[in-house]
Amino acid sequence: METSFPVMYGVPCWVGLMARDLRAAQSFYSAVLGWTYRPTELGPEFSVALAGRRAAAGIGALASSLQTAVAWTPYFSVADADTTAARVRERGATVAVGPIAMHPGRATLAADPDGAVFGFWEGRTVPGWSVGRGGAPARLELRTRDAFAAAIFYAEVLTWGTQEAGSCEVRYENGSVLVRDATHTVAALHGGAVESAPDPQVRPRWRVYFRVADVDAAAGAAAEAGGVVVSAPAGPAAGREATLRDPDGGLFAVTDG
Repeated sequence: METSFPVMYGVPCWVGLMARDLRAAQSFYSAVLGWTYRPTELGPEFSVALAGRRAAAGIGALASSLQTAVAWTPYFSVADADTTAARVRERGATVAVGPIAMHPGRATLAADPDGAVFGFWEGRTVPGWSVGRGGAPARLELRTRDAFAAAIFYAEVLTWGTQEAGSCEVRYENGSVLVRDATHTVAALHGGAVESAPDPQVRPRWRVYFRVADVDAAAGAAAEAGGVVVSAPAGPAAGREATLRDPDGGLFAVTDG
């Protein structure tokens, strides 16, 4: 897979899923999202999902020794994984795995102070991969109790909204935090309004939205393939969405918008 060094840091650079059964997961996502797959340099237990001819996401096999929940995880590009890991720990959050060497870079898995899992990546990235563009996910959203507090954490860890070269821009709109690269929004953080108290009912997590031609068909395919329709298709004709769960418990959403 062709890679290049990122021109911006702090932006989402990949999304990945570690499945309990790689072949079964590939079959499920092929049925729901129409993906095909190609191998990677990491070995037979890792694959790149293709939407058409474009790289969309990564799916790997979860080691049997790891008793962890299956979840779609966003990765953010960073200049130095060790420095970023130190920033995470300094702010009372958790570094769960890494930084570990994975050709062509280093990966780290972490959780923010409210428990939402995310990753960061130091090294070469897939050229042209950007949330909202091409085969990449349509949207990437953090659902959290307090969007303002979460924005402060991620801004300090990933250097959002700073004067550093290549830093993302941060905007506050209608109670949400929007993270933009040089051209468009690449992530959104949603909670209550920034002036409101944190919502104790929200389970913080990053949610990945994949674009499909027909949301109803994708939801039906997920149910037929052993998944769960968590939130039935809803919305206007050109903006329908549904929340789905794969057979391993991985939560994701589909949209035609």
